[in-house]
Amino acid sequence: MSETEDPANVPQPDVVNEPPAPPPLPAPTSSKGELGRPRGVAFVILITIVTLGIYHLYWAYKTFEEMKQHTGEGIGGVLGLVIAIVFNPVIWFVAPSEVGKMYRGDGRTAPMTGWTGLWILLPLIGFIVWTVKVQGALNRYWKSKAVAA
Repeated sequence: MSETEDPANVPQPDVVNEPPAPPPLPAPTSSKGELGRPRGVAFVILITIVTLGIYHLYWAYKTFEEMKQHTGEGIGGVLGLVIAIVFNPVIWFVAPSEVGKMYRGDGRTAPMTGWTGLWILLPLIGFIVWTVKVQGALNRYWKSKAVAA
């Protein structure tokens, strides 16, 4: 700019406001504690049917406890067992939801959500499909972590 030019007449560059950066993804939290134990899907189904659902109570306790021990989050074994005894249908939605959260907490795509619980609306076959999906996802998760360790 020369000394004779009026600073008010000098064109100013347009100011571009950039959108704020997205928040960072949460750090993986799934490798805090011990790994859970893979269980045979057919075993879970068969023993649950043979014991008229008593094994399912044990399964609920162990599964929720293992997930809580591993991630530090979730309802845990005792509350999972109480829910399974008092109002069992809640377990059909909470279990797949917690499995999905465990996958997401590890930075992976969740194989299921709480909506997986809708399978239970189909008598008997719904329980089988639900167990294959939930226990299968748990087995894949536990095995992948065991290989990585």
